[in-house]
Amino acid sequence: MPVPTATLTSTPLPTQSTAARQIPLDLPYAPVTKRPLPAGRPREWYVTHNRRLKAMRLAIALLDSGIYVPNQARDEVIRRTADLIGVHAPSARTCHMVRALLRYTR
Repeated sequence: MPVPTATLTSTPLPTQSTAARQIPLDLPYAPVTKRPLPAGRPREWYVTHNRRLKAMRLAIALLDSGIYVPNQARDEVIRRTADLIGVHAPSARTCHMVRALLRYTR
């Protein structure tokens, strides 16, 4: 009985990793160009917005460095990653947000 050619190909599924080992974080980190924020919002909106952006940047950097689950991302690890990519050290609240992003990205 002949084997279909689709089963002979070794192309990975879109969700499979093709890396044989952990891929190091690409350096130097180049941030995207910033656009001005909309005017007229309460100050707390801007603080929360910037906190979310920083948390997303840190979550992406942690994922790139091989940290995929929240219990691996302690505050020290997140702050070390922030230093590595060139952003100010995050607060405990931002670290909590980073762990929440890692938890819900599945």
